Amino acid sequence: MFDFIISFIPRAVAQGIPLLYGCTGEIITEKSGNLNLGIPGVMYVGGICGVIGSFLYERTLGGAPINPALGILIPLISCIVGSMLMGLIYCFLTVTLRANQNVTGLAMTTFGIGLGNFFGGSLIKLTGADIPSISLTATSNLFRTTLPFAGSTGWFGQVFFSYGFLAYVAILIAIGASFCLNRTRIGLQLRAVGENPATADAAGISITRYKYVATCAGCVIAGLGGLYFVMDYANGIWSNDAFGDRGWLAIALVIFTIWRPAASIPASILFGGLYILHLFIPTGTDLAVKELYKMLPYIVTIVVLVLTSLRNKRENQPPESLGLPYFREDR
Repeated sequence: MFDFIISFIPRAVAQGIPLLYGCTGEIITEKSGNLNLGIPGVMYVGGICGVIGSFLYERTLGGAPINPALGILIPLISCIVGSMLMGLIYCFLTVTLRANQNVTGLAMTTFGIGLGNFFGGSLIKLTGADIPSISLTATSNLFRTTLPFAGSTGWFGQVFFSYGFLAYVAILIAIGASFCLNRTRIGLQLRAVGENPATADAAGISITRYKYVATCAGCVIAGLGGLYFVMDYANGIWSNDAFGDRGWLAIALVIFTIWRPAASIPASILFGGLYILHLFIPTGTDLAVKELYKMLPYIVTIVVLVLTSLRNKRENQPPESLGLPYFREDR
């Protein structure tokens, strides 16, 4: 049993880190009053932008050894730029043009997945590989490098130190976001924008600036989840439509954590474990039972949503102006 737990936890963490990135980014976005259902598309774009940057860099080497600094910075910067552009597009449509946020978010998801599949398919054709995938082993090895003492600390190192640097960055971002939202003036003003933009506007807070910055920052964080999935979890292998429903699970986690970034750390690991539980529980040839296990993350989210609704506490509710465009003339 102990060996099972030790082998299960690292896989649950690795599975949960993309969810943690997506959840943290969406919480920051929603705290500004923007409901971005385009997170799955943003994660997809973040992943493919990192792949494009890494692919072009590795091809220019011509077999020469990869520079560790450039091998990390190029896909990282590419991911950040691509994710931020997605955030800017969303903000321009919903904040500046006041388009419907639900429709815009769903359109961004469709656009992001289509964009990723287009460029992914194009790169696959450039490689001329028989298998429809791209392998970026050299770059992946840099992202997957663990702490040097991880192997010498037994099960403790396997559970806590056997991850790439992006996993620890995700945890630090979630803790930093929680501190910023709850302990700083910027966080207070951001929450005021999400709760009552008219009052915040009357107090001299720039609604447009806060919505733009929060949404773009949230998209960049979510995009890093896509980069982690490709470069770390998937060992640098890109295949079209390989992300599955992780983006939607990240949005579900926002409700599960009740809009608290710090709570998203254990929640993402829990969801990561539930997501892969069907691989560890023997079900034989009974595929119906395996599909039931795959439903666990969504069932848990529904149960939490029902319980929080029954308690009906203000702190358990989403920002009051979530999903609503702000018209200054209505103030």
